[in-house]
Amino acid sequence: MQKFCLFFFIIVHSVFCAYSQQGDWTTDATPLHRAEKALTDVIVHDIFSPPVASRIYLYANISAYEVLATQNKEYRSLYQQVKSFPQIPSPEKKINTSLAAVNAFLLTGKKLIFSEPIMQDSIDAILNWYSDKHIPKEEFDASLEYGKEIAEKIINWASSDNYNETRKLRRYKISKEEGKWIPTPPGYMTAVEPYWAKIRTIALDSAGQFKPPVPPPFGKEKNSLLYKQAYEVYETVNKLSPEQKAIANFWDCNPFFLNTEGHLNYAVKKISPGGHWISIISIACKQTNAGIMKSSFAYTFTSIALFDAFIACWEEKYRSNLIRPETYIDKYIDETWRPLLQTPPFPEYNSGHSVISTAAATVLTSIFGNDFSFDDYSENEYGLPTRHYNSFMQACNEAAISRLYGGIHYRPAVENGQVQGKLIGELVIKKIHFTQ
Repeated sequence: MQKFCLFFFIIVHSVFCAYSQQGDWTTDATPLHRAEKALTDVIVHDIFSPPVASRIYLYANISAYEVLATQNKEYRSLYQQVKSFPQIPSPEKKINTSLAAVNAFLLTGKKLIFSEPIMQDSIDAILNWYSDKHIPKEEFDASLEYGKEIAEKIINWASSDNYNETRKLRRYKISKEEGKWIPTPPGYMTAVEPYWAKIRTIALDSAGQFKPPVPPPFGKEKNSLLYKQAYEVYETVNKLSPEQKAIANFWDCNPFFLNTEGHLNYAVKKISPGGHWISIISIACKQTNAGIMKSSFAYTFTSIALFDAFIACWEEKYRSNLIRPETYIDKYIDETWRPLLQTPPFPEYNSGHSVISTAAATVLTSIFGNDFSFDDYSENEYGLPTRHYNSFMQACNEAAISRLYGGIHYRPAVENGQVQGKLIGELVIKKIHFTQ
């Protein structure tokens, strides 16, 4: 009898351990974090503009989230919450939710980037991770099929957001009016995404829902407001401390950076501003041991804020069409002056970093709390050291002021950009309900 009880105990214990191990990996967010990093790497490789990058992150993350939400009663679909969002069917067969969600993410991301073979390599590697978990073949195949089905639904919905239509619009015409934006050195690139305000929003009613105050009228006299703002940029850059330079370089996030040293000009690929915040989400989720459901929620919630923030910011940029500090200072203050950072190829007002960083930080604070302390190592692979923050708001404040330190924005673009970003983040929190 004792031998039987011991044998029974061993069998039950083994089953319990096997079940526990399966429960651990099925809620593990590791494959989702790997998928996010793989997508970021391709976005950097393909040199997508910051607004376009935010669109790629948005739809890929929504695909994963919707798969997970169908199997979790605590979370809600975006159906009936977001404009024209499709109803997501439940799976007809037994699936592994993690596998289906990550496959949906990867297939959606692959559809929206250029370098599909690179993305396919990552897909194969991540699917091999699942293969090692010995999921029954029928369940494995059903999971892949369901992930593909949801990806196709989200891609079809994405195709109606006006992105394709904006690809066909006429080339942006540079204004010859004094005080308006013109291309800047060293690349003198043409305007990036001048029609981005036409893209369908998620939480915002329209691109212009939170219009910032108008920038000052053009003036080249020393007593004009614009001259004073430009002179502040000029003096700030000329007197930067080592810490201010470090801040500016850490938050540069310029995918258009052109190296002009020596006789050759070549692009240096960098992470986008939105990609930097996607990395911060990964850091926060790993630090808190968040499972795949909460991680997907955090990625998706923040991606919505980033996406709408870029639309609102770009709407103002091309409406006000304000001259960049580099152009103004070179013409009216000091023709030998250059900013610390390369000036991005679009108008000055508002500051994109200020708007999107504050929107993202507002949403992340609602998820992880006001005093979430973390080490941001997002830029390590680009040769920059880790920086520590005591909160998401501290990080976003630093990202915003970095644009003044870098010499590429006037102060009002930073301050009004943060106000606009906070309003967008708060609206996303108010309008999009992820939990039941």
